[in-house]
Amino acid sequence: MTTLSKIITKKIDNELLKYPKDQKKSAVMAALQFVQAEEGWLSNDNIGEVAKYLDIPEIAVMEVATFYNMYDLKPIGKYKLSICTNVSCMLRGVDSLVSHVKNTLNIDFNQITHDGKFCLKESECMGNCDAAPMMVINNEKMHEKLTPEKFDSIIKELK
Repeated sequence: MTTLSKIITKKIDNELLKYPKDQKKSAVMAALQFVQAEEGWLSNDNIGEVAKYLDIPEIAVMEVATFYNMYDLKPIGKYKLSICTNVSCMLRGVDSLVSHVKNTLNIDFNQITHDGKFCLKESECMGNCDAAPMMVINNEKMHEKLTPEKFDSIIKELK
């Protein structure tokens, strides 16, 4: 028996309805998202629980969790700030923006501020190149055409 919450198992069961009964692996990404939303990150135990619930090898779940940067395999700050550093964002000055962000927060990519509020992540293309540079907060709220001034304003609101 798994220790996934009833809320998560119900969400996974609803997700499984979208796929043929013999294709439980198709729900792995959604299952990981549900667990991460509840737990804040994905521990090895969480990954094992998802594998057990979906009746698939644990390595198959781990492959997904480690491939996509939307999954966090260790605790993160209250706010995960993911900044796209791909080509379009690079052409629109993301390098200087990233320098400003790192200096403002006094952290580097994959680090958490001392107060535990912010974690900075480097992200691949967010698929909104016409609005570069981009930042997403907690895999939800997208900020377009980001400038150092806009970033400062966002951080001020979050503090």
